[in-house]
Amino acid sequence: MSITRRTIAGRQVNPVGLGCMSLSWAYGTPPSDEDGARLLDRALDLGYDHLDTARIYGTGHNETLIGQTLKGRRSQFFLASKTGIIVDGQKRRIDCKPETIRAALEESLRLLQTDHIDLYYLHRRDFTVPIEESVGALADLVKEGKIGAIGLSEMSAETVRRAHATHPVAALQTEYSPMTRNPEIAVLETCRELGITFVAFSPVGRGLLADPALDVASLPEKDIRLAMPRFQDGNFAHNRDLAARFGAIAAREGVTPAQLALAWVLSRGEHVVAIPGTMRPDHLAENIARWDWAIPASTASEVDALINQQTVAGHRYGAVMRPTIDTEDFAEA
Repeated sequence: MSITRRTIAGRQVNPVGLGCMSLSWAYGTPPSDEDGARLLDRALDLGYDHLDTARIYGTGHNETLIGQTLKGRRSQFFLASKTGIIVDGQKRRIDCKPETIRAALEESLRLLQTDHIDLYYLHRRDFTVPIEESVGALADLVKEGKIGAIGLSEMSAETVRRAHATHPVAALQTEYSPMTRNPEIAVLETCRELGITFVAFSPVGRGLLADPALDVASLPEKDIRLAMPRFQDGNFAHNRDLAARFGAIAAREGVTPAQLALAWVLSRGEHVVAIPGTMRPDHLAENIARWDWAIPASTASEVDALINQQTVAGHRYGAVMRPTIDTEDFAEA
């Protein structure tokens, strides 16, 4: 048995897409524009056909890089971007007012050098604006042909249902891996019920499940993982031990740890796709090489027993970030 291609916004895609964030921001020093462009071209050559970006990634740099590099190959991939997180100097805010959404979309189209974006997400929930108003603005953009479908990111099942009642939602994006089980509280099943594609970001545990030998002390100063409790103090040593044991399971199955993590995520439902990110060509090839490998049920159960909400140490986000996330959370012990 093997995994087949899956559907997002009515389009068939490889279930392993590419999250483009790290080409511009977040995990230390991003690659040069030349290296980033080579990686994007190589991704399409390898079979990636779903690219995920956002305005906040490098404050427009990521969209610009994709536009400049792939404008001649636009028909070869499904393009997703996001709005809603606005950067003002050293500060950022969440703004999903209709006029803000429209202005952001026009700028994204310009930077991406395209006349339409296949899937446009609200990056975060704006608690000052009814979700119905924000989705209504996106619905207008669908009617105008500027976006193909509406997506939501890091939102709760209740919010998804309210949004979907206003206009069909095509995709819901949230962090999901053996280490992050929050979607299992409600949104994973809600998406299945409503026919919404679930897009898993950080499916390899923000790199830890892909590299059990990761040394947090070697991370660059601006690496966002340094602010995440799972990568701090005793939590990291504990979680790295789990990753090492996870790696042993992968070796036994004849796949890499990253491939095992991706197969586990994709096994959670036929409505699930994953968008691992990387700035390394070898990891790019590795992540898609076994895209159709289906994890045996017994192995998936073994992973579940080893890594889950009870065994992982530390929250996925720091205290400052948590109030901005609408996705359901587990109660504090």
